[in-house]
Amino acid sequence: QVQLVESGGGLVQAGGSLRLSCTASGRTFRNYAMGWFRQAPGQEREFVAAIRTNGRTTAYTESVKDRFTISRDNAKNTVYVEMNSLKPEDTAVYFCAADLYGRLSTSIDAYEYWGQGTQVTVSS
Repeated sequence: QVQLVESGGGLVQAGGSLRLSCTASGRTFRNYAMGWFRQAPGQEREFVAAIRTNGRTTAYTESVKDRFTISRDNAKNTVYVEMNSLKPEDTAVYFCAADLYGRLSTSIDAYEYWGQGTQVTVSS
């Protein structure tokens, strides 16, 4: 069993920045690929970013490229997403997820474990 706990969400003005963190339980975090997803009210959950076990291979959805950066610290069992130049359309609940097979997937179905989510609200 893997438990994921997100933190770092909040209210920020457009153009501002936030850094979300997600800490995982267990000793094999370094073997998981990690992803960030988000879900806005009335919308489906969508892929944001993912990172492989090596910490160097990443993927982003087009709308956040050049604004968001995903990273991980395997010593701390933590994955981060640094979000800059935030826009009102980035407002959503952000979830981290773990893929125990280490894939770099944009699909919700590839991730076996999920956190409870953290709210990000960007005001205009």
